[in-house]
Amino acid sequence: MENNNENKGFQYTYSAREQAELKRIREKYTAPTEVEDKMERLRRLDASVTNTAQAIALVFGIVGILMLGFGMSLIMTDLAEILGLHSDMAMALGIIVGIAGGIFAGFAYPIYNAVVKAKRKKLAPEILRLTDELMK
Repeated sequence: MENNNENKGFQYTYSAREQAELKRIREKYTAPTEVEDKMERLRRLDASVTNTAQAIALVFGIVGILMLGFGMSLIMTDLAEILGLHSDMAMALGIIVGIAGGIFAGFAYPIYNAVVKAKRKKLAPEILRLTDELMK
């Protein structure tokens, strides 16, 4: 007489959310297919266009705003005395630095657009090639 108790075991069915989590964990440990590799490369290339432009625009914006704030501080606080500047000189320097900072910060968005346009032009052949391969 065979013992069928070995074939019987405890079974549990996971919920849809748990199934999705299991699938995500499993995907981390399975080798990606060629289509997944191409799709991931396409996503990275597409994201690199805006990520690079955002980083450059943020630097311009932050530096400009800091310059604007420094100019305002020269005008409105005792920073000029601490730096050893005459009050009239501090006023003129503060206005010049503040305006320059505002202009610098104002160029952040046009620079963002210019970088996006240049990166798209540079990456367009590769992105079009990958999309053509994936759409077949």
